[in-house]
Amino acid sequence: MTTTGADRDAAGVGTWWWGRRRSAVLDGALALVSALECAVEGVGFADKASLPVPLGVVFGLLVGSVLLVRRRWPIAVVLVSIAVAPAEMGFLMGIVGLYTLAASEVPRRITAVLAGMSTLAVFVVTVVRMRQDVAQDIDPSGWYVPSVSLFMTLGLNAPPVLFGLYIGARRRLMESLRERADSLEQELSLLADRAEQRAQWARQEERTRIAREMHDVVAHRVSLMVVHAAALQAVALKDPQKAVRNAALVGDMGRQALTELREMLGVLREGAVPAAPVAVPLAAVGRAAAAAAEAAADEGDGPCLDALEALCEQSRLAGAAVELVVLGEARPYAPEVERTAYRVVQEALTNVHKHAAGAKVVVRLAHRGAEVAMQVENGPSDAAVADVGLPSGGNGLVGMRERVVRLGGVFVSGPTDAGGFKVSAVLPTGA
Repeated sequence: MTTTGADRDAAGVGTWWWGRRRSAVLDGALALVSALECAVEGVGFADKASLPVPLGVVFGLLVGSVLLVRRRWPIAVVLVSIAVAPAEMGFLMGIVGLYTLAASEVPRRITAVLAGMSTLAVFVVTVVRMRQDVAQDIDPSGWYVPSVSLFMTLGLNAPPVLFGLYIGARRRLMESLRERADSLEQELSLLADRAEQRAQWARQEERTRIAREMHDVVAHRVSLMVVHAAALQAVALKDPQKAVRNAALVGDMGRQALTELREMLGVLREGAVPAAPVAVPLAAVGRAAAAAAEAAADEGDGPCLDALEALCEQSRLAGAAVELVVLGEARPYAPEVERTAYRVVQEALTNVHKHAAGAKVVVRLAHRGAEVAMQVENGPSDAAVADVGLPSGGNGLVGMRERVVRLGGVFVSGPTDAGGFKVSAVLPTGA
């Protein structure tokens, strides 16, 4: 009832310029009542203008029916009501036209001008008519007629204008609130999508981390077990005592591998979620993510740099010539730094067992001011040492690079001029 027909037509809503069927019914009823009113008033207008009564009635019907287009052309309705004001017809059309004009999106300056013109026209007609009516009772030249006419005019025109302005402002406020609600809904949907993306990324990152840990644990231990098994097969008949020692080493390494795998699987079971889908609020997702991050930050278990000597000793027992060189003053680092440094050296030694059997290996660990550096360099493989045929999945260097880059470090690997291979990594310690 408060929007103009132009807005509805532009939006393509409803039939013609009506947004809803009841709006069309209401305008039709108002136009019918206005047409009947103007037809009755047209009889008096025809008598005063010395015109045929049917002509006055038809004129009144046409003028009153203009109210049907008030939503489409509110300015035209007000202008028609102003034009027929001297004929003393269109009372309902004037009131409804001013209301519709004030409630529409017509610029306020145009509304003020038309409302002023309508008020002036009604005031003049009221003054003239009242002077004619009271000429016999009181002096029409005094203040009484203008004052009463002004009071009646304002009482007739001011309420529909003020009510229309209120309805128009309320409608614009509701539209603004609706737009804000739609905008907030879109933002919430976008935040939910981003939260889902972050959750997927976190799950993928966790899968990658678990796969990396499993690879490091299984690949190194199993590689050493295969090397010792090959040595055991070679010396079983020649040196039974050495074969017994190698068999014991294979058993120890298998137990160590199973222990590490069991610990890792235990952590996974503790952090497992129910298989059945549960509706979790968005805030709960954030709290769970924060708790997971805190738990990951507080995790202190795992290998550290103090275990590098034992790691090198395991490779020596497998027949590799491994030398450990430590530079600088050793000091404790953050658990993730020490684990990453240990895993880099471990995976590099695993690659030596896979691809450079019998090669001499030098492991260098340098403690610097704000960083720790490690380097594993091996020479060419010894042709006299048989290759045990360890399989390679091509994930060792990739996993090492991911670990180092994740902590903001630098990772470099490649062949050496002497025909060997070198792996270097530098990790910031946050000192």
